[in-house]
Amino acid sequence: MKLKDIKPNPNNPRVLRDDKFQKLKKSIQEFPKMLSLRPIVIDENNVVLGGNMRLRALQDLGFTDLDDSCVKYANDLTEEEKQRFIIADNVAFGEWDWDTLANDWDVVDLEAWVLEIPNWSAGLDINTMTDNDVNINEEFDPIGNSENVQRVVFIFDGKDEAESYLNNLGVKFIKRNMAWQVNLSTLFT
Repeated sequence: MKLKDIKPNPNNPRVLRDDKFQKLKKSIQEFPKMLSLRPIVIDENNVVLGGNMRLRALQDLGFTDLDDSCVKYANDLTEEEKQRFIIADNVAFGEWDWDTLANDWDVVDLEAWVLEIPNWSAGLDINTMTDNDVNINEEFDPIGNSENVQRVVFIFDGKDEAESYLNNLGVKFIKRNMAWQVNLSTLFT
């Protein structure tokens, strides 16, 4: 199929920022078979329902033709079904098993394949924290950064839920009040 015959969806609700767009283009160059495994989905008017960024990447790479196996026609969808597909195709329902990824996959490959890997190493381990690691009087920063200190804020429905969650993580409460103040100071005042 001619790439010029495929029309990007003017109402595409997803965007791909420059760095990820460059990674997508690199991925297409290195693993073009992926295009036939996850084809661009178009409607009866050749408007993209799924794969707008792949189409843009192909155009940017100078492709003019696309093998028919890389395009899937969705001619029999109602307008409501088209809208639902556009959103559902871009929603990730599952969660990553970070332990499996860390132990069984190469982090360099995962990042090259555009998987965002959280940087947990920058934080403090609550089990080894001391009073000197925390300024209890420091103003809460909702963005999560305060002068080179990163915070993770968990919001729970109540103290029991929070304590259960933290216990399941293996947090040992050496100084119980410090744990609540560090992580949940705005919830239990």
